[in-house]
Amino acid sequence: MAQEKDLYELLGVSKNASSIEIKKAYRKLALEHHPDRNKGKDTAGKFKELSKAYEILSDPQKRQTYDQFGSSAFEGGSPFGGGAQGGPFGGQGGPFTYTYNSSGGGGGGFDPGGFSDPFEIFRQFFGGESPFGGQRRQAYSLSISFIDAIKGVEKKVTIDGKTQAIKIPAGVNDGSRIRFGNYDIVVKVEADKHFQRQGYDIVSEEEITFSQAALGILLEAETVSGKVKLRIPSGTQPNTVFRLAQKGVPHLRGSGKGDHYVKIKIVVPKNLSGKQRELFKQLDEEQGKKKSWF
Repeated sequence: MAQEKDLYELLGVSKNASSIEIKKAYRKLALEHHPDRNKGKDTAGKFKELSKAYEILSDPQKRQTYDQFGSSAFEGGSPFGGGAQGGPFGGQGGPFTYTYNSSGGGGGGFDPGGFSDPFEIFRQFFGGESPFGGQRRQAYSLSISFIDAIKGVEKKVTIDGKTQAIKIPAGVNDGSRIRFGNYDIVVKVEADKHFQRQGYDIVSEEEITFSQAALGILLEAETVSGKVKLRIPSGTQPNTVFRLAQKGVPHLRGSGKGDHYVKIKIVVPKNLSGKQRELFKQLDEEQGKKKSWF
């Protein structure tokens, strides 16, 4: 097997180079080796290598992945590459198979799986010894849902015919890494159509009607822990944000949770019945024929 080329050496920069230094080095080398400027010379291969190196090192997320796992993380059969099928981790021919068992919606926290330190398996992304043990370890991407990342989830993996459980604690984020046997598992958290995560806080939107905003309503708001009652006072304005304390993401290291912020979106009716139109006209007259409701 050919020795893997170092992308930093290809561009002639140090591993601590800034994005500006990387861009400057790439531009200089790209001009020097561009096929259009070197008629009759076989520079296409070199130019392609330079372009690939810049594509990875100019992207902060790809650069971080490269620094951790090397160029193999971007090969076609890798779980980080595109289009590969056939393995549950996205990598063709990978050693993992798994079945899925959600932790469910119950409370009481997540079982750390018998570790004296429940975050021992996550020590690599909080500092400490290198997860590679002096040599590059194979990495596999494991996708979990947004809710499972919040609540914790168990994945059963089969390696060489032996099934073992990986317990992922509540509160992991996209890109969290787990050291498992001779492999590293990179957690990929899927996006959710209703919730967004900001640190340990959750943000969502709830729609109410114009009349509900004017009169007030006791709303059932969706949270990652289920529905909760949220009182919307009369006269609530568009984009008002309400805070639900301790309804966010569990803290990975320590007790407590983040908060959940609910942004109110007021839906103005597009099509009115004759009766509704008449009522709005009456309200407009009572309001002194204001041009805007807000």
